[in-house]
Amino acid sequence: MDGVMAKAGLSGKSFLPLFSSYACAIPGVMATRTIDSAKERLVTIFVAPWMSCSARLPVYFLIVPLLLHEKEGTWKQALVLFGIYALGTVTAFIVARILRGKLGEDISPGHFLLELPPYRRPQWSYIFRHLLDRAWSFVRKAGTIILGLSILLWALSTYPKSQDADPAMALANSAMGRIGAVIEPIVKPLGFDGRMGTAILTSFAAREVFVSSMAILYRVEEADSEEQTRNVLRDQLTASKWPDGRPIFTPLSLISLLVFFIYALQCLPTTAVVARESNSWKWAIGQFAFMTGFAYLASLLVFQVGKFLGF
Repeated sequence: MDGVMAKAGLSGKSFLPLFSSYACAIPGVMATRTIDSAKERLVTIFVAPWMSCSARLPVYFLIVPLLLHEKEGTWKQALVLFGIYALGTVTAFIVARILRGKLGEDISPGHFLLELPPYRRPQWSYIFRHLLDRAWSFVRKAGTIILGLSILLWALSTYPKSQDADPAMALANSAMGRIGAVIEPIVKPLGFDGRMGTAILTSFAAREVFVSSMAILYRVEEADSEEQTRNVLRDQLTASKWPDGRPIFTPLSLISLLVFFIYALQCLPTTAVVARESNSWKWAIGQFAFMTGFAYLASLLVFQVGKFLGF
């Protein structure tokens, strides 16, 4: 893969960190320790969250069937899902190429040379001790930051307490719900309403929270299976309308939402790990701000251009 990655200004050592980021960006970012070049490592860390991780799949499994019903052909749904992954990957490579050029060449140019060692039977006791050591290091350094951010988001979505037993009303009355109402004018140009804006805010703790937040906001009772819950939620989303009677969830607004989730860094634990691995909160916050702004502009462009063309 060294020749392929060279087109993005990277080397073959960036391949496995980016490849593992399809499962989760956190181990992908940590895997960049094998990269000798500090600049190449920073670029790989920067674009790793654009590899569509498994946390995005619950969102895709909710939205794609709304966009294309299985009666239209499940192969079309599969094609859309492939396009989602391809779009994130191609954009990551383009941004990596641009960013690598901005950072400049390394002082001493490196070459991808790998001497294959003699293979021996693994020493399981050493592996176990090393695993415990790295796991504790992660919990001690990044875990404290992640815990603090999680508590903050939980407090925003829980307080102030509501006397209403309805979870949707309780969330709407919370600080997070009130923020969602305030930001509706900001997300409306993307085709989103206040409830979707609230769900997007809560999903910055973890992307998969978006589905459960939408279920609460649309008062969907938990069914026997996750798929049944998604089906009921899809029915509720299809029936939801703007005050003037227009449907909220049109094909154009759904595509806009997918584009936003492809690009937005809605994973604060990843930001905490990036800060630790890069040894720079400036780099981590810059990555978070850039990806969120990029997602907003891309989603805005898709929705407004589509609306102008009459879709």
